[in-house]
Amino acid sequence: MKLKMRRCRSCKEYTLKDHCTYCGGELEVVYPPRYSPEDKYGKYRRTLKKQIKGI
Repeated sequence: MKLKMRRCRSCKEYTLKDHCTYCGGELEVVYPPRYSPEDKYGKYRRTLKKQIKGI
């Protein structure tokens, strides 16, 4: 079993557990998704990013 660092969405504390030990909030994985040259949705993600930034 691999352990990945997680961060609480509300209090921003880091932990390896399933729930935040400080506030009991939801956790999100800190690491970005793996890169794949065969990414089917990369084109759409880049387009959305440009639209959000207003380029």
